[in-house]
Amino acid sequence: MEWLSNGMFRVRLDNEDLILGYVSGRIRRSFIRILPGDRVKIEISPYYSTRGCIIGVDSELK
Repeated sequence: MEWLSNGMFRVRLDNEDLILGYVSGRIRRSFIRILPGDRVKIEISPYYSTRGCIIGVDSELK
């Protein structure tokens, strides 16, 4: 995962595809810190297969 400007991240999926991910509102409200290199759970947009919403971080997915 690579940090971009304005709360966007370039996320590499398990199948090695790259998509653009933005942080969900729940993560923003909870002040959960996402750092480059973290494993995240992402919900891919049904309209744009290259964009998605980051809905979880590895530490809270356990």
